[in-house]
Parts: sequence; C-alpha cells; structure tokens
Amino acid sequence: MTTTAPTAVLRPAESQQVFRTVLEALSRPGAAHDLPPDLVRATDPAVLPVLALADLGTGVCVLEESTKWADAVALATSAPIRPLELARLVAAVRPVTEDEITRLCRGSAPAPEDAALIALAVSDVDGGELRWRVSGPGVPGELTLAPRGLPAGFVAARTEAVGGYPAGIDVLLVTDDGRVVGLPRTTTIIEED
Repeated sequence: MTTTAPTAVLRPAESQQVFRTVLEALSRPGAAHDLPPDLVRATDPAVLPVLALADLGTGVCVLEESTKWADAVALATSAPIRPLELARLVAAVRPVTEDEITRLCRGSAPAPEDAALIALAVSDVDGGELRWRVSGPGVPGELTLAPRGLPAGFVAARTEAVGGYPAGIDVLLVTDDGRVVGLPRTTTIIEED
C-alpha cells in the first residue's frame, strides 16, 4: 500500500476495470476478486472503488486520520465531500467503528439506490479470530470467511444497517494486496462461536 495520494483521475479503461471488479464482488458475495495490480501499487486499494465510481453528483466520504485521501478523491473526481451519514460512496482507509457502520446512509424502501457503498480496508479476508458463514443470493451454498481488521461488533452493526431491506448498505472488504470481497445488503452473515 502506498502512502502518497493519487495525483490524477483514473483513465477510463482503469475505471472500467475497477468497476468490473466491484460488480463481480457484489454479484458473487464472499468470493475474492482482484483489483488491477498496477492500480493497487499506485494508490490505497480501499480508495479505488470510490475513485472509479464517484462523479459530480455522488457524495463521498473518506474515513482517515488526515484529509489526504479525501482531498485527492475530490480533486480527481470533482465529487462533493459529504459527512458519513450523507455519503453514497465511502472509503475507510483506517479502522471503522461499529457506530460508523450504523451511521451509514441506508437509503429508503422507495429509494434503495441512495444507500452507501463502503470500501473497508482490511488486512486479510482469512485468518481472523471470528469466522463467518456467508449465504444469500449469488453465494453457491455457503462460504466461510474470517476477515482481519474489522471491529468485533462489525457483524451486529452491519445486520442493523441492512435490517430494513430493500434499504441497507453494501460493503466491500479490500485487502492491501487488492483482493475485494463483496457483502451486498442481501447477504446473510452468521458469526460462528
């Protein structure tokens, strides 16, 4: 993972590659998909979905210790920076809290498309202390994940945030090496003891 902010917008072909990866990840929840390696080396992988999807009318938020990435995203995309509760695209390059997950914009039953998509930086999608059983549309049967780098109460907070289907949030777990796992609002996650 690089520590320098991107200095230019993604080229159209690069945005399309990231978009396809995000679409695949959300279409096949629980399975890892790879972001383009050259882009992963050039920027923080958790920021790539926001860089690829943001536009002039889409509010974005970057959860970070400084404003380096938020400034870079605003410059690269011309997207308006919004508070967490109003953003439709969120990149978390620092660890999130359960409270931040429950504060994400969920949209509404008449307008579920207004909900947030959050890309969360995680250290890995396997090897964590808590194992998850993942099922739902797009999942062949049931998959097991054990992400590292999420708060202990993540599953409960996410369950609350997707409880009003069709409103709810969509989540991307993004590793430092550019693997992306999608957890759309239709996916059920059960923590194993």
